[in-house]
Amino acid sequence: MTDPDLRAAADAVLSRLVGEPAEGARLREDQWRAIEALVAHRRRALVVQRTGWGKSAVYFVATALLRHQGSGPTVIVSPLLALMRNQVAAAERAGIRARTINSANTEEWETVRTEMSAGEVDVLLVSPERLNNPEFRDQVLPELAAATGLLVVDEAHCISDWGHDFRPDYRRLRTMLAGLPPGVPVLATTATANARVTADVAEQLGTGAGVEQGGAGGSAEALVLRGPLDRESLSLGVLQLPDAAHRMAWLAEHLEKLPGSGIIYTLTVAAAGEVTAFLRQHRHAVASYTGQTENADREAAEGDLLANRVKALVATSALGMGFDKPDLGFVVHLGSPSSPIAYYQQVGRAGRGVEHAEVLLLPGREDEAIWRYFASLAFPPEDQVRRTLDVLAAADRPMSLPALEPQVELRRSRLEMMLKVLDVDGAVRRVKGGWTATGQPWSYDAERYAWVARQREAEQRAMREYASTDGCRMEFLRRQLDDEEAAPCGRCDNCAGARFTTEVSAGALDAARGELGRPGVRVEPRKMWPTGLPAIGVDLKGRIPAEQQAAPGRALGRLSDIGWGNRLRPLLSPQAADGPVPDDVVNAVVTVLSDWAKGPDGWASTAPGPEGSPEAVARPVGVVAMPSRTRPELVRSLSERIAEIGRMPLLGTVAYADGQPDTGVPRSNSAQRLRALDGALTLPPQLGQALAEADGPVLLVDDFTDTGWTLAVAARLLRGAGAAGVLPLVLAVQG
Repeated sequence: MTDPDLRAAADAVLSRLVGEPAEGARLREDQWRAIEALVAHRRRALVVQRTGWGKSAVYFVATALLRHQGSGPTVIVSPLLALMRNQVAAAERAGIRARTINSANTEEWETVRTEMSAGEVDVLLVSPERLNNPEFRDQVLPELAAATGLLVVDEAHCISDWGHDFRPDYRRLRTMLAGLPPGVPVLATTATANARVTADVAEQLGTGAGVEQGGAGGSAEALVLRGPLDRESLSLGVLQLPDAAHRMAWLAEHLEKLPGSGIIYTLTVAAAGEVTAFLRQHRHAVASYTGQTENADREAAEGDLLANRVKALVATSALGMGFDKPDLGFVVHLGSPSSPIAYYQQVGRAGRGVEHAEVLLLPGREDEAIWRYFASLAFPPEDQVRRTLDVLAAADRPMSLPALEPQVELRRSRLEMMLKVLDVDGAVRRVKGGWTATGQPWSYDAERYAWVARQREAEQRAMREYASTDGCRMEFLRRQLDDEEAAPCGRCDNCAGARFTTEVSAGALDAARGELGRPGVRVEPRKMWPTGLPAIGVDLKGRIPAEQQAAPGRALGRLSDIGWGNRLRPLLSPQAADGPVPDDVVNAVVTVLSDWAKGPDGWASTAPGPEGSPEAVARPVGVVAMPSRTRPELVRSLSERIAEIGRMPLLGTVAYADGQPDTGVPRSNSAQRLRALDGALTLPPQLGQALAEADGPVLLVDDFTDTGWTLAVAARLLRGAGAAGVLPLVLAVQG
């Protein structure tokens, strides 16, 4: 097929893909250059182009042409289920048979493999997590590598730990690349890569200039296509509002004025829930979409937005990549992402198929505290990594995450991320039954990790600058992505003037303050001991007996929410001075107690708790305080005030067994925390006597709970001393 014939065939496939008459659709020049490189010359290409440019058209058109030439199916590594669903629908429009293998369709995997073997699949979309599943890696991946006609890595910036959304599972692509037959083309695509990320991705994928591709028709020089990143349909703006209540009120009053339907981004799951509830109270059709949303509910929410049955999805970054709705009319952020690059990606969901879309950032004072929390989840220090490698090396069999967790000071999610990185580096290997050490030499790249941390700090500074700049906002974002063609857009609020005021009505503001000021969060008790405690010398396992459990408790608020979280974060920060509990906090706690008493698990309720639960329905007869290393005066005064207002005795304070203040109980993971707590708490004789004489449950008061294990261990002690029930009451929970 000559190049003119190939171009005509490519444009014909594009016509089917976009649903236009054959004479009306024509590939952009860079789209054609990428397709020609892949199909005619079997090269490797890296395409860095703005959202909406048409990167998916490149790989679907290339797939159709390659399949016509007799090549095997295309394998697309795609990070999100929302993206997969959109891509399958797009492929079907072009007559391309697409299937997926991901965590949500395990029952279909065998059928998909059969269809692949029969040549009935043109495109297979695979989640990156599958690449390191032992069975998939050892059995399916070699088959795919041998049969693949085109490998596509979508959202390729995820490969780079210099980027804003590093995912270690993506690094496993090196294995698949190494197993590809000579001459198989490779395409990597992203919209959000600055020059450093582009170079890193190119190197990791073997698409850097000078890499030998090998095979007939292969080229020794890779193709990198990087285009301008302006989005001519987007009008960017920033609204500086005094607090969370003003932001909620503004949104409630202005949501219907925003064009079409769109996305409202929040930084935390808790905030997404708060915003969704408040907007629904104001009769806005919205739905929540977070990492904790069930898959079926996610699909339903996506469908509702695509069909414009809702005005907006209130989403976390779980909807950050891949959701394809060309007529999305707006993106609003309640809170700043920590990176201008991440922000550019998220706002890129809007305005792909319409002439004008509104993009608004409503930054909040809680943003930086949330950034710091997520930054704390970075790659662990070397001593923790070495400890993990030592434990694996000493084991006589593969260790699962639950078995490994008790012996290292890392939480499950952070431990798993670290192991995936070590797997790619060759130091460990995931096998059936868990993880093993390979014994291969491994060095801790402290310089690289420190550089990444500095890069994150620089991105946060840049995001603050974006919110406060008086220059062009689109130009600012483009320069952050190293776009050499960046220039003033003429559309943003700084170029063309603000399109929205910051005014909100008194009624909307009062309603928002009432919603955000409503105190009270249920605190679920721990009911099962962590796996593996006997292996570290703690003789606890299985279900916690009901007679040793705490009842469901209450917290004033979550540190991650935008209501009471904003009040509690400075009060409970490590830098805050200890002191008596403030009056406004006491008043809110009293409201929590009153609502709790009247609730279904409260002492004013006549309804029993669920069968087999330890929920207490009797009124508490006393208050017990927890010891505190950092805020003893705060906890003591809170306990005293509650006892005084509730007309109950302050029975005493739980103590540390050695009589010394807490020297720091690790919060790394549940097993390590329990090992530190084992035998660390005790009851002074006076408190033990008071509990033996009490004729009802007690309130257990603390300032903060994260894992819930300190409360669980204290409750077990109190119940063992005769307390009829333990009702935990804390100021804040982490979640």
